[in-house]
Amino acid sequence: MPEFSPRREDTPAFPLPHIEHTPPSRISDHPEFHSLRRAQRRFGIRATILSVGGFLLYVLLSSFVPAVMNQPLFGRLTLGLTLGLGQFAVMGVTAWCYVRHMRTRVDPLARGLRSRRYGTESRRGRSAPPRQGAAQPLQHGTRGLRTW
Repeated sequence: MPEFSPRREDTPAFPLPHIEHTPPSRISDHPEFHSLRRAQRRFGIRATILSVGGFLLYVLLSSFVPAVMNQPLFGRLTLGLTLGLGQFAVMGVTAWCYVRHMRTRVDPLARGLRSRRYGTESRRGRSAPPRQGAAQPLQHGTRGLRTW
């Protein structure tokens, strides 16, 4: 028998119909958080395969077929040198795709989660009057937290 249960201790073993569904208390329990992580992970795998695959292909070609890599294209420029310089283009394309993916797919999900989280916290905060001398929460407006 495993020492640690894969199930959290506070979750029932079967659904209870008489209990209302409450929103997740932790951000990591939220379904949008899982889709955010999935979008990041999927792109990360593809970008890693593209970048590492390009580097590995260059190293393998230069190690096992040096005759092909030494083929002159024009002047002193060889195929190997061109492919080596092409690695900069591969990294530039990967970085550009990363920024575009984050701005179009991940950042909107992160903003939605953030607004939902701070929206629920601000509603909770309005119900109880602020104490004297208590630290004020950080304001998260349009100029507040910035996603990269």
